Amino acid sequence: MRDHTKLRAFELADEVAMLVYRVTAGFPRTEMFVLTPQIRRAAVSVPSNIVEGCARDSEADYLRFLTIAFGSVRELHYQLRLSTRLGFLPN
Repeated sequence: MRDHTKLRAFELADEVAMLVYRVTAGFPRTEMFVLTPQIRRAAVSVPSNIVEGCARDSEADYLRFLTIAFGSVRELHYQLRLSTRLGFLPN
């Protein structure tokens, strides 16, 4: 079993998740059930999948969860760009 706390990727993903919660707190109430929870889920998914992958015994499982985490990063990137274009976030 790997120690996720020793991975820089986990540290950064954890920081991003915290930041996402802070910035989405200022989103319009109309987005409370739409974009806000979707962004938060994607942000939390990244460090969560890193942690779960580290808990797996096989290298294949570990890499599969890292791939899932990367997919969540890409999803989050799009959602934050969309939020900027909608005027919810500054450039």
